[in-house]
Amino acid sequence: MMSRNKAALYAQRFNQVFDYIEKHVDDPLSVEDLSRVAYFSKFHFHRQFSEYCGISVSRYIQLIKLKRASHRLVFNPDERIIEIALDAGFENPESFSRAFKHIFGQAPTAFRKNPAWDLWHTHYQFPKREGATSMNVKIVRVDPELVAVLEHRGAPALLNDSVRHFIAWRKTTGLSPVDSSRTFGVPHDNPDTTMPDDFRFDICGSVTEEVPPNAQNVMTKLIPGGRCAVVRHVGSRDRISESVYYLYRQWLPESGEELRDYPVYFHYLTVGLDQPELEQQTDVYLPLKSVTGVFA
Repeated sequence: MMSRNKAALYAQRFNQVFDYIEKHVDDPLSVEDLSRVAYFSKFHFHRQFSEYCGISVSRYIQLIKLKRASHRLVFNPDERIIEIALDAGFENPESFSRAFKHIFGQAPTAFRKNPAWDLWHTHYQFPKREGATSMNVKIVRVDPELVAVLEHRGAPALLNDSVRHFIAWRKTTGLSPVDSSRTFGVPHDNPDTTMPDDFRFDICGSVTEEVPPNAQNVMTKLIPGGRCAVVRHVGSRDRISESVYYLYRQWLPESGEELRDYPVYFHYLTVGLDQPELEQQTDVYLPLKSVTGVFA
């Protein structure tokens, strides 16, 4: 049986492979290259990868390419499918459509109109990565932030549908333009411990005035100011729980700080699809109580 230290080292070596694939997904990727990154024998790498990840390395690479393509289909509705297909490494839209439908059960055009995110998510349940052992945590004081909010209520797998509606509201009204406003996410529940139908998440964009009544039910809320511990999460937002758990499990018990009555929240520093997932940056804020004698 593998010891805990050896298992952690094994996972770390696979993390290097996953990061390398995400960084070089547009380049030719050979078994020799990937096995070298992980310091594994190329003769056993295929079997090791399949047993660890649950799918073959070629299928994993294809899924990473199709993940980016599926986001572009939904969130860049004016982009031509042929451009998305070619960027994903397919020779033509027909081969892209066949592969996409085979995996996700929908043709790209159908997915663009009405994406079945719940089925889509079932293909991206990979092994959890080892959490960070050390992160740079700062204590800052933030000002209150007036935000427009679309309340997502329901399964985390369907969150992208709500994001799409919020983006449409932003574009239509111009009240919280993405280029000049800040974008936040406020998870009111832990998706790992909450029943899917009970999950709550606020999708937020900063505004300068109250949001008028609208058909999308976007409302005005206030992210309160005060002291916060903040850590920068770099990489896919699918793994943002690694940074959240670090704050709660490792930093907070050693800090002597007490939590304020407001949930952890995210400030998305990179918004849009131009940034590779590996380079996405998100500040994670953990609200703290004021220190005695300090007004914050």
